[in-house]
Amino acid sequence: MDVFDFITLLGGLAMFLYGMEIMSDGLKKSAGSALKTVLGKLTHNVFLGFLTGAAVTAVIQSSTATIVLTVGLISAGILNLKQAAGIVMGANVGTTVTAQLIRLMDIDSSGSAVMEIFKPDTLAPVALVIGIVLIMFTKSSKFKNSGEIFAGFGVLFIGLMNMTGAVDGLKNSDVFKNMIEKVAEYPALSIIVGLVITVIIQSSSATVGILQALSSTGTLTFSLVYPMIMGINIGTCVTTAMVCSIGSNKDAKRTGIIHIVFNVAGTILFMIVMSILRACGVWPELWNSVSDSGAIANFQTVFNLLTAFALLPFAGLLVKLSTKIVKDDPVKDDVKPFRVLDEKLFISPDIAVDEAEKAISEMGVMASRNLTLALEMFKNYSAEDAEKIRAREDRIDEFTDTCDNFLVRLSKHAKSGSQNRTINRLMQTNTNFERIGDYATDILEFAEDMRKDGITFSAGAQRELAIMCSAVEEIVDLTVKAVESGDLSIAERVEPLEEIIDDMTALLKDRHIERLKEGKCVVSAGLAFVETLTSLERAADQCSSIALLLLARENQEIMANHHQYLRELHKGTKGGYTEELNRRHDQYMVPLKEITNE
Repeated sequence: MDVFDFITLLGGLAMFLYGMEIMSDGLKKSAGSALKTVLGKLTHNVFLGFLTGAAVTAVIQSSTATIVLTVGLISAGILNLKQAAGIVMGANVGTTVTAQLIRLMDIDSSGSAVMEIFKPDTLAPVALVIGIVLIMFTKSSKFKNSGEIFAGFGVLFIGLMNMTGAVDGLKNSDVFKNMIEKVAEYPALSIIVGLVITVIIQSSSATVGILQALSSTGTLTFSLVYPMIMGINIGTCVTTAMVCSIGSNKDAKRTGIIHIVFNVAGTILFMIVMSILRACGVWPELWNSVSDSGAIANFQTVFNLLTAFALLPFAGLLVKLSTKIVKDDPVKDDVKPFRVLDEKLFISPDIAVDEAEKAISEMGVMASRNLTLALEMFKNYSAEDAEKIRAREDRIDEFTDTCDNFLVRLSKHAKSGSQNRTINRLMQTNTNFERIGDYATDILEFAEDMRKDGITFSAGAQRELAIMCSAVEEIVDLTVKAVESGDLSIAERVEPLEEIIDDMTALLKDRHIERLKEGKCVVSAGLAFVETLTSLERAADQCSSIALLLLARENQEIMANHHQYLRELHKGTKGGYTEELNRRHDQYMVPLKEITNE
């Protein structure tokens, strides 16, 4: 093997890695948000988690992607630690599918035209042609994603064939044979070699692929192969799990620990069993037998299956061990953070978008609580509750910045115009909820100023404000529910209520002016009353904006000309609007008008 063969080997490895990346990316895009459904809903116990992790990894052809995604879903609060333990074990089994695909290199067509098609030197070019045609000559994203899968598959096998061709000269190399024999004498050395190469390449599938390519030389014995595969398994958990845990929450870090402990424990158990079998003379012909690509793939699959089944019953112990290693920080209930928007979710933009929407809904709930509590301050002031409002507002402000940054970075990973539109909608929704939180803080300050000055609202103003508050609390609650559920029928109920709130605000401001003229209200209390009304009306306006953003998801013309859309609504030309408006009028305006101006 000369320097040119070495360059060909590196080039083949590069093509192999790039082909895996393209194929995995296409598979992840095709799977879309279904990945989250599978991981989130089919993992109720450890065994189901194991099956799910294996299936997802087999589909997307990347244990790294599965574990990174799992860590992101843990950070988002969708998965718990025990579910993650099962998925991690399954991912180790699922990743063996790549090696089973690579064993196609061993196919002997024996003159059969059908079998000739499945040989890599035939299948790879065909897959590439199909992939390029789908990518270049179709407009549908589904076809383009399928094109990436085919193209990646083709590039992967061309790279593998280049690697196999590059190492062909090693068959006659005495130096290479002697080196292999020396390494095979020391299983621990084989483990270290497999681990180091995997850490360098950062892909267990690629390392196994190299091993399968080298098997074409006919010099790899089983004594060398089996410990090296164990080292490869340890290497992949070091390069994947630890990197995945950086910047994540405690449970995400514990997932990395579980992955390492599981793979190391599996290796130790298997090495003990294999050493006993060898010492007892079991299968004497096995140890020095030559391993081909199929034998390597089969051993990797068997090893991962057996270690998974052996350790699955101890998943609870692995979870407990991880919690001992990574301890919780003492946290007060009042300062718990929002769900973590982990950038690891960028692996699947559909899931990242979905989690951002849920996190923004949580912020909406918090802003709604603040508004309700702030309004309560006029009747029953509490310094403790005032501090809670301010603490929540600080978290809302902090989360708004975090979420905006997350969405901006996510936009670079968006795969379609629809995803970009959703990201833009979420950024605006995020800002609107944050402003509702701001109005709650403003109302708190009005209540505190009145308390300091020793003044209160008149009896009539208090009854008026109570009805107004009920209307605004309901519109905020409706808006939060609409965002949480994505239910457009709920979003459609927001605008009629917002119009009634506008009418209520105008009526109450007119009544306030009358009270001032008649001397029934002091100026300072009147200012607080008017400012509170203004803040409440603006909060309702934010709800209207959020509802329109949701409705625009199905009708993009709404945001293109939302003023025209609102004018048409207010004319009563849209179905159901007038009926809802009349119902809200009877619910809020009628009782309001019955209050005498005291």
